[in-house]
Amino acid sequence: MDVARITHDPAVMGGKPCIRGLRVTVGTVLGLLASGHSRERILAAYPYLEAPDIDAVLAYAAWRMEEREEALVGS
Repeated sequence: MDVARITHDPAVMGGKPCIRGLRVTVGTVLGLLASGHSRERILAAYPYLEAPDIDAVLAYAAWRMEEREEALVGS
């Protein structure tokens, strides 16, 4: 899984995961895909994105969905 294209910088988009430090969030691209927009349409709308960026968004989202939060056991 290559998520090196996904960056986190508190100075960019409030620290949300972005693509290569650009002001395009993972959530934006994921939302466009979920809405039925094609990769080609997304790349045309954001010409500074590259096809591997979309692959990285999907890999990152899949990885995040695998994380589990465990409740802390109180004493």
